[in-house]
Amino acid sequence: MNFLRKILFPFSAVYWFITSVRNFFFNTGVFKSYTFPLPVIAVGNLSTGGTGKTPQTEYLIRLLSPLYNVAVLSRGYKRKSKGFVLASANSNAQTLGDEPYQFYSKFPNIRVAVDANRKNGIEQLLSLSPKPDVILLDDAYQHRRVKAGLYIVLTAFGDLYANDYILPAGNLRESKSGAKRAGVIVVTKCPPNLSARKQKLIADKLSPALNQKVYFTTIAYDDAVYSETESVDILTLSDTPKVLVAGIAKPQPFFDHLMEPGDDCMEYPDHHDFTDVEVEELNKISLARIIITTEKDYMRLKGKLPANRLYYLPIKSEFIINGNDFDNTILNYVGQSTGNS
Repeated sequence: MNFLRKILFPFSAVYWFITSVRNFFFNTGVFKSYTFPLPVIAVGNLSTGGTGKTPQTEYLIRLLSPLYNVAVLSRGYKRKSKGFVLASANSNAQTLGDEPYQFYSKFPNIRVAVDANRKNGIEQLLSLSPKPDVILLDDAYQHRRVKAGLYIVLTAFGDLYANDYILPAGNLRESKSGAKRAGVIVVTKCPPNLSARKQKLIADKLSPALNQKVYFTTIAYDDAVYSETESVDILTLSDTPKVLVAGIAKPQPFFDHLMEPGDDCMEYPDHHDFTDVEVEELNKISLARIIITTEKDYMRLKGKLPANRLYYLPIKSEFIINGNDFDNTILNYVGQSTGNS
């Protein structure tokens, strides 16, 4: 722990006390948690971002949507709207938030909604016709007014919650013991060749309970980048001058995957709302070069930069091993569940 974090450690003790009391009240029923008569899966983490919730949620959508009427409910981080909003043809990143808008744009066969009050959001979704068969709660691990039937907690390979501290000395939103609420632990952003020995060492460090399963995933980049009208194979871009733009929590792997000599990298804060001045700056820096951004950033930059020069690189979450077992765990829960209490 560095010097600054040592200074902040007493504040972490206060934060730990507050979050622990809150969790105790929910666990004992002093604070009421609400359940609903359908399968509810919550995807989240203990730390403050950068664990790959979006690709993991998309994995669940791909798995479940061919079989069930799926709805995704998010709070819509940094959106300009308030209350419950159901995604529609008039929606954009400002009304939904970048990640929900990405879900809506990629998966038109599902319902996507945002509401900071997840209980109200679920009630609104259940009032629709037809009702969803299963609801995915995006980034809702600490939202305990709703009790999900299955919790999936994510932790990044290079930033395990077992090695971290509570805010502000570390990046944890709550104590490491909060991971015990999860039925599934997914270690994300692993090297694709992570050995079985290292997987076991990591699993041992996370100390899963007997009822918990630990899985390991890696980020798989698409072979092409996409604009509004076309796709271009990445291999053909090695000699193409470009500007790489990322407003995500940990952008270095994205830059490393695409960067060639002479390219420029522009880094912004996570979920960054690009101003007119910044868009103009990107236009000036890029000149005639193409601009490649992350899929999440594309949702916020689309319509602000020339469509013929703006591209995004999709990513997917892929299991290194035991992917079929993970799928069966999810499908068995959804198929057998008549509720999530």
